[in-house]
Amino acid sequence: MIIVPGDLSDPRIIALLELHVARALATGPPESCHAFDVAGLQVPEVTFWAGWEAEHLAAIGALLELSPTHGEVKSMHTVEAMRGRGFGDAMLNHIVSTARQRGYQRLSLETGAMDYFAPARALYARHGFIECPPFGDYKIDPNCVFMTLALR
Repeated sequence: MIIVPGDLSDPRIIALLELHVARALATGPPESCHAFDVAGLQVPEVTFWAGWEAEHLAAIGALLELSPTHGEVKSMHTVEAMRGRGFGDAMLNHIVSTARQRGYQRLSLETGAMDYFAPARALYARHGFIECPPFGDYKIDPNCVFMTLALR
């Protein structure tokens, strides 16, 4: 997989982001959905990537700068037909590596507590993320799981 800055005008990327948000909204109440749509990814604090296998979109992911020492993983999603082939691992490794290069001390994320999100939580746990209390502007929410990784 080749990971490059994502083109938020590419219809394939837009469609995957729309699917990502729709599935997040379908799993719980709207106030528990914190997935970024295209507009949410178009702010200066966000760096967005797309992973490609040849001309096929495989995965997307983003890094939100919360502070000069703390980043948040956003909009991680692997195309369903591409799952199980390491694309999620590759995108997460890219995000973690970028966070380290920027000098972040911590990388955190929010994901769903429902069964649909179990594979995502397992992916993050395999990469060393552990559950933590809400961070940033998040509040305690039984539909959300918060995870963090200390970077050294």
